[in-house]
Amino acid sequence: MTTPKSFAESLIRDAAPVRPLSIGSLRLSHNVLLAPMAGVTDLPFRLLCREQGAAFAYTEMISAKGVHYKSAASFELARTMPQEGQLGVQLFGSEPEVMAEAAKIFADGGAALIDVNMGCPMRKITGNGEGSALMRDPGLITRITEAIIRAVEVPVTVKLRRGFDTGTETCVDCAKAAEQGGAAAVTVHGRFREEYYSGRSDWGAAARVKAAVRIPVILSGDVVDRESALAALRTTGVDGVMIGRASMGDPWIFRRIIENGGLPTREERLTAILRHLELLREFKGERTAASEFRKHAAWYLKGLPGSAAVRDNICKTSDVDAIRRIVADYLTTLT
Repeated sequence: MTTPKSFAESLIRDAAPVRPLSIGSLRLSHNVLLAPMAGVTDLPFRLLCREQGAAFAYTEMISAKGVHYKSAASFELARTMPQEGQLGVQLFGSEPEVMAEAAKIFADGGAALIDVNMGCPMRKITGNGEGSALMRDPGLITRITEAIIRAVEVPVTVKLRRGFDTGTETCVDCAKAAEQGGAAAVTVHGRFREEYYSGRSDWGAAARVKAAVRIPVILSGDVVDRESALAALRTTGVDGVMIGRASMGDPWIFRRIIENGGLPTREERLTAILRHLELLREFKGERTAASEFRKHAAWYLKGLPGSAAVRDNICKTSDVDAIRRIVADYLTTLT
């Protein structure tokens, strides 16, 4: 597939697949969103992705039961600031009343949208009947959605997988159950629970859901660049796409999709990496910033010449200023 020479060309050729998106009362400038990712989509990362063009972002998944028991860690995951703009809070749980209670707390606190995680494949989540395990019980999906909607005035959405048991696709039935409960939109990740993130995501699952419901459908899984984003929008008829793992170490992916921009310059890369490090220090403190930045450094520097030694040096220190010098010295040597 040939990459269009300009965004204007792509709008003509692709019948404007990148376009504004409405989710209930929420109006977004376009339909390319940052997916919620545990351990990744904290406030510093979300800020960088929003600055690079992501139309919307979600918190990491937050335990509704943790909110019920007033866990400080649960509330910290929803920390935001005015510069971030509208924010979606993603909750996980299986008890309708507890989910509704948590949703109301965050909606009253300013969340623009509540998303229900019904796609997490991790055993520690599904073992409690939460995450993708909810796809075994469409009736419970309806009850959870109804309970949250009675409690809040913001849009409520649901994020699903293709199905829980490998080979048994239930996303259509589950999406209908969410719609029956009043969901404003549904996101579909095209893998079964046991596949986790391996193999190939079946975009057809989202297309089948789109044909079966009247609410907006967002596709998640294997949207990794401008070409795949446009292809997903064009070939499945979905209303939007979510960028997940492809954004790790590459917040500029949103700019490339929306504006047909190029890869970041050395200066842009350096500025973003150091800004990310400083945001981590500002919001999480010196030691946590140094620790958490290690994974981000690996993503940012992946594939660059000599980056393995740089990552090793970063892992040997808990001094943020030392990390700044390591990164700056390395990137300034690249041509």
